[in-house]
Amino acid sequence: MRITAAGEQYVGTVLMGIESSCDETGVGLVRITDRGPELLGQAVASSSDEHARFGGVVPEIASRAHLEAMTPTVHAAFANAGVAPGDVAAVAVTSGPGLAGALLVGVAAAKAYATAWGVPLFGVNHLAGHVAADTLEHGPLTEPALALLVSGGHTQLLRIDDLATDITEIGSTVDDAAGEAYDKVARLLGLGYPGGPVIDRLAAQGDASTVRFPRGLTGPKDARYDFSFSGLKTAVARYVETMERNGAGPDELQAAVPDVCAAFQEAVIDVLTAKTVRAAQDLGVGTVVIAGGVAANRGLRELAERRCTAAGLQLRVPRPGLCTDNGAMIAAIGAHVVAAGATPSGPHLTGDPGLPVNVVHAA
Repeated sequence: MRITAAGEQYVGTVLMGIESSCDETGVGLVRITDRGPELLGQAVASSSDEHARFGGVVPEIASRAHLEAMTPTVHAAFANAGVAPGDVAAVAVTSGPGLAGALLVGVAAAKAYATAWGVPLFGVNHLAGHVAADTLEHGPLTEPALALLVSGGHTQLLRIDDLATDITEIGSTVDDAAGEAYDKVARLLGLGYPGGPVIDRLAAQGDASTVRFPRGLTGPKDARYDFSFSGLKTAVARYVETMERNGAGPDELQAAVPDVCAAFQEAVIDVLTAKTVRAAQDLGVGTVVIAGGVAANRGLRELAERRCTAAGLQLRVPRPGLCTDNGAMIAAIGAHVVAAGATPSGPHLTGDPGLPVNVVHAA
């Protein structure tokens, strides 16, 4: 993080970040230092329980939940951080990508707070925020770096030349994101929503060698840095259907769930880590960051550590509480944008569901 002349006025001040792109209402407060953002405190309110019976996020429910949770979450964040609204020198907010209605709630709230407090507003990219979350724990990011961003809606490989201004996508999923595949497989196995944590837990109890599921886009002629998990999800479904056709009863099917989870998870993390290490070596990048909700996955963290160590790569993964959607990560990327001397966003800032990852700061 480099403080420019335009950003010097913010050194030592507090920045508030607001996140509302999906089903978490997050508010975080950081202090801007010359070595990067320092986390003071945060609060998160989740509406995931309200979506569970539908097996996924319902946009209208998420938007209404943000409306109800925003003010209490702001108050909780200030209480946790031990600062007052008068200490805030700038506000950052997720302007995209995400659910249109959910984004609008956060942007409207951020505009209101910035106007009431007489401070500048910065619209920032949710995806860049996930990467910036790591700087709250491990300090300044060595650039260039390679980021593997894995969540319910995104699976991307990103080259980070400057976290505030220069992020390039070099690979992405062509169908289901990794987190989406976890949710769909969990629904198939009757494990509820969200699927990631429960599959990770059951995978630790299972034997992945029981069945080998396919590794998508890993052939010699396939795209080197792209991902595909739709076929894997289908393969799990076919495996369960075959067991049923062969006469497996409810007890036998239930007993097989840990092994299926282990084999499924091994297929996902095998592809994720193999392509990440390959991309880092191809690009000559020495630092790898894994970010996003799926970065909290135990199996992914362990395999990535082994493979990065073997390849001589430095691996950085934020603690699980900073991997899922939260306001601290938005405050963190906001701090980087401010330090780069960005111009505050204008009064017409709005939510952009399709905001590309290379647009870190939305005007």
